[in-house]
Amino acid sequence: MRSLRLPRFLRAPGFVRSALGRRTVRLRLTLLYGALFLVCGTALVGITYLLASQSTPGVYTSHGPNGDTNALARGSSSPGPDGSLHSTSGENGGSSVSNAPAPARAADVAKQSERQAREQRAGELRSLLVQSGTALGITTVISLGVGWVVAGNVLRRLQRVTDAARTISASNLHERLALDGPQDELKELGDTFDELLARLEGTFLAQRQFIAHVSHELRTPMARQRTLAQVALADPDATVESLRSAHERVLAAGAQQEQLVLALLTLARGQAGISRREPFDLAPLARDVVLNRSEEAQRLGVTVRTDLAAAPVAGDARLTERMITNLVDNALRHNVPGGRVEVTASARDGSAVLTVANTGRVIPEPAVEQLFEPFERLGAVRAEGLGLGLSIVRAIADAHGAAVVARPRSGGGLVMTVTFPPPAAPARRGAETRAPVRV
Repeated sequence: MRSLRLPRFLRAPGFVRSALGRRTVRLRLTLLYGALFLVCGTALVGITYLLASQSTPGVYTSHGPNGDTNALARGSSSPGPDGSLHSTSGENGGSSVSNAPAPARAADVAKQSERQAREQRAGELRSLLVQSGTALGITTVISLGVGWVVAGNVLRRLQRVTDAARTISASNLHERLALDGPQDELKELGDTFDELLARLEGTFLAQRQFIAHVSHELRTPMARQRTLAQVALADPDATVESLRSAHERVLAAGAQQEQLVLALLTLARGQAGISRREPFDLAPLARDVVLNRSEEAQRLGVTVRTDLAAAPVAGDARLTERMITNLVDNALRHNVPGGRVEVTASARDGSAVLTVANTGRVIPEPAVEQLFEPFERLGAVRAEGLGLGLSIVRAIADAHGAAVVARPRSGGGLVMTVTFPPPAAPARRGAETRAPVRV
């Protein structure tokens, strides 16, 4: 007895592993194709059977002793012209001649003819159903094989995306899938994955540059501290006054390091987003910041003017105060003697708007965006500060879902505008968990 052998595609190791191990998309698509084909085929067989049963007449054929063929149909018997009885069909008018002389004989023949017609008709319909079912089973198996091949071809490009995601690392972010083929959903998925790799590559590059800048900024005061301590210790004629002066300079370098670390912590906090939002007003915060910077403004010879109205905001008041402080500090430091700073706060169309404008040297339009980069100073002259002020401003604004716009003034200086969303409006997508700040 021959053993039953599965089709070749069912005996493939990949199919067996997929079927017994995990339900892969290819297997599910194959089963879906087969199930759809089976349902449609079953419906087709049922419709064919129904139409055949309604259209096939109750007729059967019999062969006489002389080899002639008679068609017998359901009907009633009636006497013929010669006195014999005829069995006529009520459906197609066909008749068969019975030589029975008696009415009883004619009735028996009619019943037998009708019974044989029903049996033959039922047998033909049963044969049609069996043959159709057999053909449906064979074609269903074939459809499973074809579905397995088609699903594999469709998912081949998706497998490339999966393989790339498994092997991706910081060292090969420059590689791209570059999927070919028609512009369908899989091609769109591949293009989106390539765009994601490009963004990740840019982010990793920016992070490396940021770390390099931080290392440089921290190394400078640390080297200064070490040099001052070594010079003071190596001086054989050191006095109390010289040692005191060296220690004061060491403390100043340490204060610079502390200031840089605090700025980095604030930047990181702004990038981390806000987990809890509370309502507050921009006007009191801006007023306090201006009062705290009044002595520095007098020292620099800068006039500060304010126009503060109620501007409700939802978010973190401490982070927002730090943002306003950085904006005012930036306006004071990058100003000119006799210049001015204008701080305004108001509510427009339900949104809170904070504006800090200052006079100063002329800033070209293409260089404005550079000011928001960490440790970037415009021009060759290094002004006082760490180069993180506006980076922190953007990070805090993004954490609140606010938009920061910097616009150079024609006579010199900048106009910084921060527009907060309405307090009841949801923050921009992703602002709760991260701030998309270029660092």
